Amino acid sequence: MSTTPPVLAAELALAWSDIQRHHPELPDLAAPESLIGESSSACGAQLSFERLLHEAVHGIAAARGVRDTSRAGRYHNRRFLAIAEELGLEHLEEPHPSSGFSLVVMNAATRRRYRRTAERLQQALSAHLAATAADTKRSFRGPAARHGSSGGGVRVKAVCDCGRNVRVVPSVLAQAPIVCGACNKPFRIAGAAEPVTAAA
Repeated sequence: MSTTPPVLAAELALAWSDIQRHHPELPDLAAPESLIGESSSACGAQLSFERLLHEAVHGIAAARGVRDTSRAGRYHNRRFLAIAEELGLEHLEEPHPSSGFSLVVMNAATRRRYRRTAERLQQALSAHLAATAADTKRSFRGPAARHGSSGGGVRVKAVCDCGRNVRVVPSVLAQAPIVCGACNKPFRIAGAAEPVTAAA
């Protein structure tokens, strides 16, 4: 099995399509690769089929025009929980003070329904992680990594030579330079000597 991100993105898209078969109102996943390597403590730190179902709850909420979170997307409310239950997820504990009902898990029927899809996605994720683990020492993860954070969805300050700054996820900046419209120079992570450039 190939371990390149495009193949993993394709597996994510296939898993999403399987969810759509059971829940046709779920919108298409515009950019499956956006889920690779990104994390959100409120939505789940690790990418998995269960996390994909969690994201599908947000997708259906958006399609219905339902506000399912508050506090900048951290607190998952009872409207989120109601849609989660429609998708076969359950919340087994009291709501968390800061993330609400975000920690949903698949019930037994849902695990049976998506068993093959979840296993296939897990194989692709495991292969991808194994292939990228060797590159950890050579990849730049930004200041957040130095402070013990996962860094996945954490935005850091990037600056340009004219003094303008933006907040950006380091992995996004590493994909290709973001160029300042005022001075035409690339933004770089504050404190880094050189702009972060895309890997060859």
